[in-house]
Amino acid sequence: MAEIKKMATREGYGKALVELGKEHEDIVVLDADLAGSTKTGMFGKAYPDRHFNCGIAEADMMCVAAGLAASGMTPFASSFAMFASGRAYEQIRNSIGYTRLNVKIGASHGGLSVGEDGASHQCCEDFALMRSIPGMVVICPADGVEAEAATKAAYEYKGPVYLRMGRLAVPVFHEEGFTFQIGKGEVMRDGTDIAIIANGLMVYEAVQAGEKLAEMGINARIINMSTIKPLDEEMVLKAAKECGKIITCEEHSVIGGLGEAVCSFLSETYPTPVKRIGVNDEFGFSGPAYEVLREFGLCADNIVKVTKEFLGK
Repeated sequence: MAEIKKMATREGYGKALVELGKEHEDIVVLDADLAGSTKTGMFGKAYPDRHFNCGIAEADMMCVAAGLAASGMTPFASSFAMFASGRAYEQIRNSIGYTRLNVKIGASHGGLSVGEDGASHQCCEDFALMRSIPGMVVICPADGVEAEAATKAAYEYKGPVYLRMGRLAVPVFHEEGFTFQIGKGEVMRDGTDIAIIANGLMVYEAVQAGEKLAEMGINARIINMSTIKPLDEEMVLKAAKECGKIITCEEHSVIGGLGEAVCSFLSETYPTPVKRIGVNDEFGFSGPAYEVLREFGLCADNIVKVTKEFLGK
């Protein structure tokens, strides 16, 4: 069996910034003293005159980004998801969201897969925070190639965008040259017995679960819903009508994220039974990333278990 290539989505983000920097002189990149971890250091090495370390001052960084955007530049402001979305929430809301400025927030180290850094750094609330800001686009790519494409799509989009990346190297299943469309889901596997809608590193787990379920005679439709806002409502509605039941999977709290977005839409449009797999209103803890994920049920085996129970099989 061929070895599966792995790459962290933050790597794809860093690569995309360097490529965009070659083509677009309006791009500037800001970081909060974490350029090595967020991978914006790649851009800084290539274009030192357009890379700014704002220090451990995330709120100030977002205001600087707003000012640069108001001056006609296209800033990408980066930090860990906990600090980018949490510590700087007010500045993002008032200086970027309220003014509809063209700022891209590159948040790395999202979710439980930060692993050993523990609950203080395992941000599972960022989708909820960013979704609540009017006009904010919220994206969580599934692999490194998609992260690269999503970063380029974020540049082309005029308005605020929140891009959530991860620390962990995850399997790459998109082909190089993949084109990302904001607000469009992607069917990874077709099926009509149930639909499993996932994003981030949970997409690969859902695909693996789909293969195991197929061996049991259950044909699950697997959907990669990388854009949480705006949600691909057409694809969700089609899945609800053709599959009858839906499971959502995300490395985020079940409150305020992908699952809630799907449930909110369907409850008003086409009421459908939905099960949400995510973090159940609790904080994480320190440990090796994959062990922490398994402990919280964010793995293929648990998706299979929940699917069988949901279908009564």
